[in-house]
Amino acid sequence: MRVLLQRVSAGSVTVDGKVCGAIEGGFVALVGVAHDDTQVEAERLAKKTANLRVFSDDDGKMNLSLLDINGGALVVSQFTLYADARKGRRPSYIDAAPPQQAEPLVSRFAQCLQAAGVKRVEGGIFGALMQVEIHNDGPVTIMLDSDLL
Repeated sequence: MRVLLQRVSAGSVTVDGKVCGAIEGGFVALVGVAHDDTQVEAERLAKKTANLRVFSDDDGKMNLSLLDINGGALVVSQFTLYADARKGRRPSYIDAAPPQQAEPLVSRFAQCLQAAGVKRVEGGIFGALMQVEIHNDGPVTIMLDSDLL
């Protein structure tokens, strides 16, 4: 499982012209699921996300977590995190899990963020064509990969 975290001052997801999820400060979490991922990876990455210290303290140092700042998380499924563009011009997505496997794990990731104490967890609509608005803060972008934790 891969989670691309973008520290944001605001973020939102729109589907068919309607905002279906929005946060102020926190993370936009783009979540990709691979074939061998389970709830264990979702739980571990959610805990890491909630506690990752990349928000500025009073001295301007990245020393605070999402929990410390009472930030929100906007969780968006993103199968293209498993794109393989090594050959040719068209990426392969063969490493991405099928929707019936990925959707429950993306949902589990969001549930685990809430269980960890993240006050506001919003999301997109799995499989929909989404317009994601991201107001990067910093910018700070961190890739978490369950294979590397």
